[in-house]
Amino acid sequence: MAWKALNQMDLDGKVVLTRVDINVPMSDGRVTDATRIERIKPTIDDILAGGGKPVLMAHFGRPKGKVVPEMSLSHVRAALEDILGVPVTFADDCIGLPAKKAVSEMAPGTVVLLENTRFHAEEEANDGRFAASLAALGDIYCNDAFSAAHRAHASTEGIAQLLPNCAGRAMQAELEALERALANPVRPVVAVVGGAKVSTKLDLLGNLVGRVDVLVIGGGMANTFLVAQGKPIGKSLAEAEMAPTVLEIMQKADDAKCRILVPEDVVIAREFKAGAENEVVAADACPDDAMILDAGPKTVESITAAFDTAKTLIWNGPLGAFEIPPFDTATNAAARHAAELSKSGALISVAGGGDTVSALNTSGAADDFTYISTAGGAFLEWMEGKTLPGVSALGG
Repeated sequence: MAWKALNQMDLDGKVVLTRVDINVPMSDGRVTDATRIERIKPTIDDILAGGGKPVLMAHFGRPKGKVVPEMSLSHVRAALEDILGVPVTFADDCIGLPAKKAVSEMAPGTVVLLENTRFHAEEEANDGRFAASLAALGDIYCNDAFSAAHRAHASTEGIAQLLPNCAGRAMQAELEALERALANPVRPVVAVVGGAKVSTKLDLLGNLVGRVDVLVIGGGMANTFLVAQGKPIGKSLAEAEMAPTVLEIMQKADDAKCRILVPEDVVIAREFKAGAENEVVAADACPDDAMILDAGPKTVESITAAFDTAKTLIWNGPLGAFEIPPFDTATNAAARHAAELSKSGALISVAGGGDTVSALNTSGAADDFTYISTAGGAFLEWMEGKTLPGVSALGG
């Protein structure tokens, strides 16, 4: 992918329109998790150090083209100013006179935050005139919002066609991590794919079996694979109607010499609650009145053994009902093993997806993974092999 990094641009005296993701959780008017704001700080620091003037564009919530006061980006201005350590001026529109005035009056070493781009329906429609109105505010476009890169919106794709452009530091880190994990990986490559439903991850599985050496199936998806193999799963969550599709995926994997690893033993319980009585049984021995809630110890041994021989690991989704102990045991054990290998330099590990990030944080393994993506949908679509409009537009 031929995109430019921030350091390849002449920023001195230039207004740098920077698409960021600061769609942060809030409670009682306060930001409760500032991770996304913290991630854009290196980009803003570099723009300021290069003599540029950062003007931030972002969405907040889903106002669907209407002005919704509680979704105003004015609510995050104070947190932004605190983390960036420089004055942040808020413009109460992202185009027109309020935006032009805020940008024209920028003092060196300050930042302008434009109002929610999604207050205009033209943003999500990728309207050309709206993109041109945004572009008219600056000299350079910098995209630092990988999490929005799978959307062909005016502030992610349209504007990139109109200005010299580059990737911000967070975007650059994401693209380089994913490139190392999937486009040009060091082999062998192991992928862990978990979650509730096979039906939501068909594109992902179809893409991975042709790209990785071992594919570990976990969570409710694993139950569907067991059903396809004719094994009883009792009252477990599964999509029995997907069994023919699963068999097709398994055949495709076999043709590509990709080994699929499904549970050989499982943890079962009669109740879905924390601390429920449970036992380990073979994967073909689940009683009719029980449900499978986690992978068993033998399965974990097989997974960690696959990690031991791997050079690259991609992880999306938990191995069991990780939200409820003790059914987080397999996820925690496998994650910690991957973290140890990553810390020692033996493994390149890249993980992403909401449940995945939560599970790895809970296990205490996240800090030692090579890269954790918080991008959600964009991360998943990249793993599916899809073209992301916000990425492909860079360098165009």
